[in-house]
Amino acid sequence: MKQTPSPETQNNALAMAKATQKPGQSKEQTKLIAAGIEKGIAEYKKREKAKARDRDKARKQRLKAKNNEHENDEADSLDNESYSQITSLAWVLLGLLMLSWAGFAAYFLML
Repeated sequence: MKQTPSPETQNNALAMAKATQKPGQSKEQTKLIAAGIEKGIAEYKKREKAKARDRDKARKQRLKAKNNEHENDEADSLDNESYSQITSLAWVLLGLLMLSWAGFAAYFLML
């Protein structure tokens, strides 16, 4: 699958080739130089796109890792909150149990 360079790239390549043209150089030679420049520009663009994709993948992986870390921190904080709530509830229930035993003991002592 060969892609043809854009007209802008072709014009730029031809302008560069004409700017570096030597005296006595034929139009065919200038066109061959322009084609080489086009190929170089296309190769450069292809490499830059690949680098941009790699940078984007790395950025997304960092973002995903950061989000996972943040979710884990939230889960840990929720676990700690739940634990403290359960602990508080256990102490309240223990207090009520002791109070009820004290009430039963007082009741039986009064009889």
